[in-house]
Amino acid sequence: MSSQFIGFLSVFFLVYCAGNYYIGLRLFQSFRGLLEPHALLFWAGYIVLAVSPFVARLGRTFFPGIIDEWITVIGNYWLAALYYFLLIWVLADGLRLIGSLAWPEALSWKQPSLLLGVAVAALVCGLLAFGVWNARNPRITHYDITINKAVPGLTKLRAVLVSDIHLGVIVGNDRLADLVDRINALNPDIVFFAGDTIDEDVSRFVEQKMPEALGKLRTRYGGYVVLGNHEYLGGNSELAVEQLELAGLTVLQDRYVKVNDQFYVVGRDDLSVNRMTGKGREELAKVMEGVDGRLPIFLLDHQPFRLEEGQRNGVDLQVSGHTHHGQFFPNNLLTERIFETDWGYRRKGDYQAIVSCGYGTWGPPIRIGNYPEIVDIAITFAGPGQ
Repeated sequence: MSSQFIGFLSVFFLVYCAGNYYIGLRLFQSFRGLLEPHALLFWAGYIVLAVSPFVARLGRTFFPGIIDEWITVIGNYWLAALYYFLLIWVLADGLRLIGSLAWPEALSWKQPSLLLGVAVAALVCGLLAFGVWNARNPRITHYDITINKAVPGLTKLRAVLVSDIHLGVIVGNDRLADLVDRINALNPDIVFFAGDTIDEDVSRFVEQKMPEALGKLRTRYGGYVVLGNHEYLGGNSELAVEQLELAGLTVLQDRYVKVNDQFYVVGRDDLSVNRMTGKGREELAKVMEGVDGRLPIFLLDHQPFRLEEGQRNGVDLQVSGHTHHGQFFPNNLLTERIFETDWGYRRKGDYQAIVSCGYGTWGPPIRIGNYPEIVDIAITFAGPGQ
């Protein structure tokens, strides 16, 4: 383990502990009259919440099963609560500090009132409740695009894009069955899975027989999938590939396939492959050696970095995911700066890209500031003679 990584973990741990203590202190101060007689019980319960995300990680090894699943769920919800408690308490304290400076005799910013504590807790609970509902109600996002190439015997193609399902403890078989039904209802010719189909622990995917559910997809040309960073984070990407192929999907890791002699589907290995396995992914130009540029080229790449590479190599449509559009507002302000396109459609000449904010969730099963989506793409080929 590198010293840089150890340093990062140390800083993260200190910030996490400080943030938890700050929130716990503010809650205790706000509800002091109720909590002070039970201070020990309050802080003991609070510490259990604070450590639950880490205990859940250890639980996969030491006590797998229903106990670990419950701890995982509790830890994930606590991460979301922690995030919004921290944002709202910092904002509230900032406003109270400004108010105390303006009216020093009337206001004190050091001890929050019971009314403020109730208001903060109610706001956080409301946000989480909305986020849970929002995360479980996917929408269909539709795009009509034109590719300026002639395709023998094919003028239109109906493609469905799904990314970041994160199948596992949080997104289980019920959500997967619903996803398959929704995709089949769109009557697609082809389905693209743009990575993070499995949420790290492949054993959960196997135990719940999720390949069987995925195998119920009905398409004309099949389903194509690339790995994301989470398939590698689980440490068993080979099993992930095996199980995805068992579901009837074609896994593309730095390779392409020519479909029905009419178009190409190119799949890139994820950027994390080098960090997780020590094996670097190929340059796109090398991956695409032998591709006939006169036919349409579809590129699947989990992370939408370096979009100009696809444009430079003659890709007609790139589909990606990964960003979740931040998943929690205002994280989207960060993803919008990191990625040239972190959600939606972009065109550069003949090159087009669609980035999905994903179907599932990572960690907390909550979405605020975006929504889970299935992307429905109506493609028209309009080359010479068509």
